[in-house]
Amino acid sequence: MQDGRAPRIRNRAPAPVQAQERQESTFRAPKQRVEDFEELHEYRGRKRKEFEDRIRRNRGSIKEWTQYANWEANQGEFDRSRSVFERALDVDPRSVPLWLSYTEMELKNRNVQHARNLFDRAVTLLPRVDQLWYKYVYLEELLQNIPGARQVFERWMQWEPDDKAWQAYIKMEERYNELDRASIIYERWIAVRPEPRVWVKWAKFEEERGKLDKAREVFQTALQFFGDEEEQIEKAQAVFNAFAKMETRLKEYERARVIYKFALDRLPRSKSANLYAAYTKFEKQHGTRSVLESTVLGKRRIQYEDEVSHDGRNYDTWFDYARLEEGALRTLREEGGTKEEEEASIERVRDVYERAVAHVPPGHEKRYWRRYIFLWLDYALFEEIETKDYERARQIYRTALNLVPHKQFTFAKLWIMAARFEIRRLDLAAARKILGAAIGMCPKEALFKGYIQLEMDLREFDRVRTLYEKYIEYDPTNSAAWIKYAELETALEDFARAEAMFELAVSQSALAMPELLWKAYIDFEVEEQGDREKARSLYERLVALSGHHKVWISYAEFEGSPIPLPRAEREEDEEEEEETERKMVPGNPELARQVFERGYKDLKSKGLKAERVTLLEAWKAYEQANGTEADVAKVQGMMPIVGRKQHVDKETGQVVEDWELVFADDEREANPTSYKFLQMAHAWKAAQAKKASGSGVLSGFTPSTSKTTSAPDSRMVDGDTDMREGLKDDASSAASSDE
Repeated sequence: MQDGRAPRIRNRAPAPVQAQERQESTFRAPKQRVEDFEELHEYRGRKRKEFEDRIRRNRGSIKEWTQYANWEANQGEFDRSRSVFERALDVDPRSVPLWLSYTEMELKNRNVQHARNLFDRAVTLLPRVDQLWYKYVYLEELLQNIPGARQVFERWMQWEPDDKAWQAYIKMEERYNELDRASIIYERWIAVRPEPRVWVKWAKFEEERGKLDKAREVFQTALQFFGDEEEQIEKAQAVFNAFAKMETRLKEYERARVIYKFALDRLPRSKSANLYAAYTKFEKQHGTRSVLESTVLGKRRIQYEDEVSHDGRNYDTWFDYARLEEGALRTLREEGGTKEEEEASIERVRDVYERAVAHVPPGHEKRYWRRYIFLWLDYALFEEIETKDYERARQIYRTALNLVPHKQFTFAKLWIMAARFEIRRLDLAAARKILGAAIGMCPKEALFKGYIQLEMDLREFDRVRTLYEKYIEYDPTNSAAWIKYAELETALEDFARAEAMFELAVSQSALAMPELLWKAYIDFEVEEQGDREKARSLYERLVALSGHHKVWISYAEFEGSPIPLPRAEREEDEEEEEETERKMVPGNPELARQVFERGYKDLKSKGLKAERVTLLEAWKAYEQANGTEADVAKVQGMMPIVGRKQHVDKETGQVVEDWELVFADDEREANPTSYKFLQMAHAWKAAQAKKASGSGVLSGFTPSTSKTTSAPDSRMVDGDTDMREGLKDDASSAASSDE
């Protein structure tokens, strides 16, 4: 301590007395020791006076009375204790805790007869308090006074208590093997409270004690009691279920099946889900395949009924329900069911469909009707295919057509299927009448297509032409309609009419997807007519109209590819040699190159860089397939390089660096002086690369000193771009100094 260091603590164990334990304890009254009777009488008098004062101040407090009486009993003054309890009962005679404390005091001090008298008084005064009865019965049974306990139970049963009291009475009789008495008590219980669970308990009791006939008699009596009305049978489902399970345990499977069917036949599907579940489980264990399928079918019916009852416009559920019933009908026919069963099954299917179509969608929006219409279609197909009731199917189609609001929307499939049905019934006039009414009332592309296909199947080509004319009048911008009309004329080998149709189509001012129409027209001239001049004129017209890079590419490939012979020569050759291969007229690569060059110049004039790259790639692929190395090198020399360009962003005012495509010819025309320096740089780099690895010059530019060196396919890297920009700056500075 003298050197200023902290003292060293050697004992680190916790203190035996902690801080909270040192606090002062709560006040405890001192114990009094009584030395003689005089002090005892003085003590008792003082305590009684205290109790009396407390009771006088709070007369209604049962706790104060109970403490007073128990203190007197502890002092051995039982008369005084009884007197206090009686005074308390005068204050509140219906206090159950007071009666229990009174009887407990007597039993604790072995005053059994007094306790009996108290219980007798208590249950007489409070007969609806089960706790007093249980205590009373327990006392008598504890004293082995079984007749007395039975007498107490009899008094209790006269008040018709709840089920626990009856069960307690029965269990007491079972403990002493008085089973006949227990059976009689069950019978009395049923008379007081005839509920299904009580019947089941009684029957189970009889089964457990081995009296099976008596158990069956109990169940039969219960079923007679509930009767055959739907409401009563629904209430008695537990009785039917327990009865069938008992017969199953006894291996009386036919009896159990009859019980299940009796109940299920009299209950609606929606109210017997639990019973059906038990029946299904029974059939899975003990039934045949057909019976099991029938049971599962009934269970699924209940499920579907519950779903459609919650939402009648859930059409998916109706579809599943109808398919279920149709499957049941087909299964019945395969198994050879009777005619009455088949008719009943058909009626069930019809009932499902009728209930389904009765739920008309709300509002006049097509999206609500899409699934609904298929219910009508499935209904009509069922009547036509399964039941062969053609008149009913026709009526279904008519009803559906009358139901749809055709002013707002229509369903082409409904019209076409109704017409197809009439075709199958060999009533062509009715089918045409239906489709004609559809086109006149609500023309639609799908209706025209369906009607045209119908007449095509019938080979009525004049009617098909008329329908195509109506179709084009309805929608002259539909390129597909023009193409199909022309294809029809081509198939009929009326080529002049087909060509006129194409010409009329491309002359329309507005067309949807005109590129398809032009392609079909050109393909017609090439494949069918073999007329290169006509096809070339079409390409020229199309290029003038659109100028699209794909049109230029297609035009060039057309010039360079072979086409079939003209039709006149083709027919002569076919007459002479039928088995030879098809002859072709070869293409002209020079014309193809000219078209590529024209296209490149046209796109260049429009400033379309990405389209120029696409055209150059197609040109290069063509040259690789049909040209020489020099032709490929020429196209490769026209390929652009990727360069960096700096510009000031208008919004932020900062210098932004972008990547752009730089074409050699653009650079030559824009900066001829710098282009010369750039050529020299490329020639030098090519010479250095050739010395090092024998590789060619950079892509994108052809050196002026060497005409035979082919350009490689790779693009210029960033280093080359920087060098090109440096040379360009030097060239511009040199030009300015010359000036």
